[in-house]
Amino acid sequence: MSRKHPIIAVTGSSGAGTTTVKRTFDNIFRREGITAAMIEGDAFHRYTRVEMKERIERADREGLPVSHFGPEANEWSRLEQQFRAYGSEGRCQTRHYLHNQEEAAAYGQAPGTFTPWQDTPVDTDLLFYEGLHGCVKTAEVDIARHVDLKIGVVPIINLEWIQKLHRDTRDRGYSKEAVADTILRRMHDYVHYICPQFGETDINFQRVPVVDTSNPFIARDIPTAGESMTVIRFKNPRGIDFPYLLSMIGDSFMSRANTIVVPGGKMDLAMQLILTPMILRLVEIGRVQHA
Repeated sequence: MSRKHPIIAVTGSSGAGTTTVKRTFDNIFRREGITAAMIEGDAFHRYTRVEMKERIERADREGLPVSHFGPEANEWSRLEQQFRAYGSEGRCQTRHYLHNQEEAAAYGQAPGTFTPWQDTPVDTDLLFYEGLHGCVKTAEVDIARHVDLKIGVVPIINLEWIQKLHRDTRDRGYSKEAVADTILRRMHDYVHYICPQFGETDINFQRVPVVDTSNPFIARDIPTAGESMTVIRFKNPRGIDFPYLLSMIGDSFMSRANTIVVPGGKMDLAMQLILTPMILRLVEIGRVQHA
């Protein structure tokens, strides 16, 4: 952690909705005049798409689990190194993973490849990470300790699978069978490397549908925000003004002493109310340290 160069990480598994949450942060940064350096978690995958396909085929023959959720397919040491560098110097390196033809065309590369490594901009107020592994902690790495504000995005697992199925079949051209195979292949790493991160996070936002999601593989639609509730859990509720939040967010209620539940359609409002003062506090401390 760094008082001078703060780091915020939004962590969730594939299909959890971290990209949507990133838009909320973008709005906060723009409104409050905050300049953020950005890191995408996919930038720290170890393999290109072709290389990963070959590695999975080899792992299947060997009977070993390999997935983008686990250590073999990711550069966690390098990610920790970048967090450490930003906390110390206010700059680090990142790159982009090009998911589709549209993204790749802008760089003149093939989809499923990486852009070259490059330095983040100078004079940024904070580093913002969005991806799978912003709070990973293992015997070899401790990425979580470098992060000043850790946010988990954790829909219940059937909803997560529905969102992933719709995204990967609609936007990335995969079949339902291929997505189901990916979910099964990732389960070991999901349990050992994704879930434990949500014990490290400061705040978890968990969307819970109030419609039937019993069989995610036949769901025709993703449950809408209006068909969901969002459970917001604070690791340390000290200093959180729950009466204010309850008064500002209609139909919200407390389910535990550290947990508030809000209508799904008001998740963005809740995030704005909760996170804006936290972000401003981090930035103000950083600017004071610079002065």
